[in-house]
Amino acid sequence: MILQYFFKKENKDKKIAKLIYNDLLKASNSFLMKNEFFLNKNYNTSFELVSIFLIFYINKNIFNKIKNYQRINDNLISIFISDLDESLRTKGIGDMSIGKYVKSYVKKFYFRLKKFPKKNHLDSNDILNYLKIFYFIHRNDQKNASLLILEVFKKIEIRDM
Repeated sequence: MILQYFFKKENKDKKIAKLIYNDLLKASNSFLMKNEFFLNKNYNTSFELVSIFLIFYINKNIFNKIKNYQRINDNLISIFISDLDESLRTKGIGDMSIGKYVKSYVKKFYFRLKKFPKKNHLDSNDILNYLKIFYFIHRNDQKNASLLILEVFKKIEIRDM
């Protein structure tokens, strides 16, 4: 009876979403550490990069119609929100105010998702225009950053079931 729980589709989708999320975290962390064009290297910048890579991935899943992409995207967002909660707690945010902080970051994420270009093949100009909305990269470095973000994202593989 317990064995059928392990073979359910939801568990496969969650496992794939966790692998994807880990790949996205590694890519964004590496990008943050290797580049010097950020205004600050702090939690907010890290949030921005993880959000951008996650939004790219979700967008790519939608346009490529990956098998079970809706469930995988839902799981990715759930993992992202759980990660926000955990990382904010690690930063010292207490139980009484953690919900307010998580809610504000989730609102920021959905705002970024709404502003993301709705097209299948993005180029560096699309990314540049997107980056101009948010101020975490020096203005004179945004073009270079958009090229590098596109290059990094092309290396992140889409996982199909």
